[in-house]
Amino acid sequence: MSAAAHLPVLPKETLAALAPALAGSTIRRLVDATGGRGGHSALLLEQLGPKDRLCILDRDPEAIAALAERFGEDERVQWVQASFDQLAKILEERSWMGRVDAILADLGVSSPQLDSAQRGFSFLRDGPLDMRMDPEHGESAAQWLARADAAELRRVLWEYGEERAAKRIAAAIVARRAQTPLLRTTELAELISQLLPKTAGIHPATRTFQAIRIHVNDELGQLQRFLPQALAALRPGGRLAIISFHSLEDRLVKRFFRAAESRPDSRLPLRHHELPPQPWIEISPAIQAQALEITQNPRARSAVLRAATKNPEYAHAS
Repeated sequence: MSAAAHLPVLPKETLAALAPALAGSTIRRLVDATGGRGGHSALLLEQLGPKDRLCILDRDPEAIAALAERFGEDERVQWVQASFDQLAKILEERSWMGRVDAILADLGVSSPQLDSAQRGFSFLRDGPLDMRMDPEHGESAAQWLARADAAELRRVLWEYGEERAAKRIAAAIVARRAQTPLLRTTELAELISQLLPKTAGIHPATRTFQAIRIHVNDELGQLQRFLPQALAALRPGGRLAIISFHSLEDRLVKRFFRAAESRPDSRLPLRHHELPPQPWIEISPAIQAQALEITQNPRARSAVLRAATKNPEYAHAS
């Protein structure tokens, strides 16, 4: 899929979520923490002037090549091959920490990654069992499946895929690899299809592939490390928007934002002005795609957008 053909999810909603942070600054600094093929970045650039700057991160070398081709002539844009949990390091090198107006993170696997059989993300296409977002580093899915014991397999499938048949699938993987290694996406998908009944609209391997991908890429760990870095990177009144695609990610984001609503023990004799300032204000509810967008872009069906503003009072206190 070309950059032009790739549709960013929740485009209008994302711009609306970040708009409050883009007014008033002389030079605006934005971060797209998961650039992909640049769909959201292009939307953000439409809102920026000639002096504004956009820093784009992505750990996928193919994505970085596509971003360089798409934005190579735009002096406002910088792109860096890095995972988004390296945000603080990247911004410190640019003296941007605490000065960013808005940060966007569109989580999970991208459409071009899914569409490439060689990347091994999809059970619908035959390819090597890789699943790494950065295929130049780390352990592939095939390598992990070859060494993980049944208990670890079961834990990953249950925790990251919420797969009820995790124990059966783990046992089948261990039995299969004793005969021949699992190296191809279709081999794993067929193995699972033999174990589980088909349900309407959901392939039996869906949860297993999700779980393995999340584990191989440490997606939840990266998100947990990214969130406090994003808070520190924003200026007072800066805005953070995150798009997630499954409940595990969305739960982490929701808890991170909602932690701001916690208060000290109500039995303590504190007046309102004595309460510690909370990190987030103007926390949005969960925002989901409308029917028209889902028709045009089925990937948007599971997308959930949440956004919040960095409390100026918290910034002065931290």
